Amino acid sequence: MTLRKALAEALLLVLYAVGGVDRAGAQAASSSTEVLHYSAEWRFVRAGDIEVYNLSDRTTVMKLFSSGLVSRLFHVEDNYTLTRDDQGCNKNLVFKLQEGRRNREIHASFDKQRRKATFVERDVARDVVTTQKESDIPGCVYDLTGALRQLRETYPKPGSSWTIPISDGKKTANIRVEAQEKELVRTPLGQFPSTRYEAFVFGGAFYGRKGRLFVWMTDDERHLPIQLRIQLPFYVGTITLQLEKVERN
Repeated sequence: MTLRKALAEALLLVLYAVGGVDRAGAQAASSSTEVLHYSAEWRFVRAGDIEVYNLSDRTTVMKLFSSGLVSRLFHVEDNYTLTRDDQGCNKNLVFKLQEGRRNREIHASFDKQRRKATFVERDVARDVVTTQKESDIPGCVYDLTGALRQLRETYPKPGSSWTIPISDGKKTANIRVEAQEKELVRTPLGQFPSTRYEAFVFGGAFYGRKGRLFVWMTDDERHLPIQLRIQLPFYVGTITLQLEKVERN
């Protein structure tokens, strides 16, 4: 695997990993938009910036931009939009990827009554469909942002674990999430007593590659995902995301 491809995949995982809506923000969604700003650090340098727009309790839009040295090595500009039904289940997903010369567009829809998901990936530059499939789903499923949303709402205590059905339209799996320890996390926003969680999405559970995904959520009533860490093989390294700013319009 080349460094450029590794970086692109790592940043893609960053985009999938970030999301979720503050419960207070969801209640006020009809009159406000919550925006979460994250920085992504890779090998002690700023690798990217992520913006999460919680437009309502049913729609999340995410944007990821590579920056600094990483952007010079491999420019990434991805846009991800997920809409949910009134129960928070996946409904439609649109993912636009611009990574170096690669320009793809993904559309997925989820029908929990039929228990089917459809997935279409198109090469925009060549205007051809590269992947198209329909697969079975167990009714209500979530993407990783929806799973994080559920985690914020339930906020399990350390020592507990649970599973949640995850799907991107192409693959579906039951993912285990484990509540591990209480920690004090230092970020640009300040210090926050938090709980560390691990989502077991790697090693064939959802992604074939080896790795670990950790999420720290604040112990206050907001349960903000204040920090995320993705540990990948040594040739990629570790990417750490920290929440830098919260806006509400």
